[in-house]
Amino acid sequence: MWTGAISFGLVTVPVKLYSAVSRKTVRFHQLNGKTGVRIQQKRVDPTTGDEVAYEDIVKGYELTPDRYVLIEPGELEALDPKKTKSIEIEDFVALDEIDPIYFDHPYYLAPGPGGAKPYRLLLDAMRETGRVAIATVVIRSKQQLVAVRPIGEHVLGMATMVFPDEVIDPATIDEIPEGDDVEVTKRELAIARQLVESLAADFEPDKYRDTYRDDVLALIERKAAGEQIAVQPAADEDEAPVPDLMSALKASLDAVRARDDNGGSSAKKAPRGAASNGSGDDAPAKKSSAKKAASKTPAAKKSAASKN
Repeated sequence: MWTGAISFGLVTVPVKLYSAVSRKTVRFHQLNGKTGVRIQQKRVDPTTGDEVAYEDIVKGYELTPDRYVLIEPGELEALDPKKTKSIEIEDFVALDEIDPIYFDHPYYLAPGPGGAKPYRLLLDAMRETGRVAIATVVIRSKQQLVAVRPIGEHVLGMATMVFPDEVIDPATIDEIPEGDDVEVTKRELAIARQLVESLAADFEPDKYRDTYRDDVLALIERKAAGEQIAVQPAADEDEAPVPDLMSALKASLDAVRARDDNGGSSAKKAPRGAASNGSGDDAPAKKSSAKKAASKTPAAKKSAASKN
């Protein structure tokens, strides 16, 4: 979908860009429910009811309701970023320093003609140093911030990124409490940590599926085969009382342990610490459990960032 080169220093690496994902969303068309004919959408001026020809449509930026600044096509074209064929590397940074929230769409980079050796050189250098290249590139007349990094042993990946001013500051969300507004006891934290440890496992992406999409496709196949689908009315559910936090934590931990004892999951079994059965909400957690949990934190952070 794009051909160019990676540039860092005086080195250039000819590359070709390929999308790394193919979205599997089930898409539907809008039909007339009475005739089964696909409907058409038209651009209509609501003040006259007349359809507006495409060549008569202009862009407008809304200042206030019913007040716009009109922008001519030539004015925007004059501001288009220079259409270069280069991924300009600006910095090499550590992957775990990039919050996954900045990543947008993933791509693969393949070496272009004559680019196999510098491609491999850049890939190996970044893998051995643990660095990710932050660069800018113009794709389809839009300037993109991107991250280039090794994926596996032989592939360079590139992910478009959002700019910092596009990330919403969570401090603007009123429902998020301040750190000192909620008190968590040592006992609660100890059991919560055991629950996390009991569900700890290696990341195996193939084990996760979009079950909703599978169900929708199965429904489509059944209806296409002529099967009549009976939709059951939703049953009224009485709201169950919300259990207190400590009871919910203990029940969750017991459920995971029972599942593991029955061989129902490959997840690691929960540590059998005193925190699961002892008394006293402020009883300190065992040092061994705290040390084990602390030792997992950097690896987990790096894994979450690498996933993107």
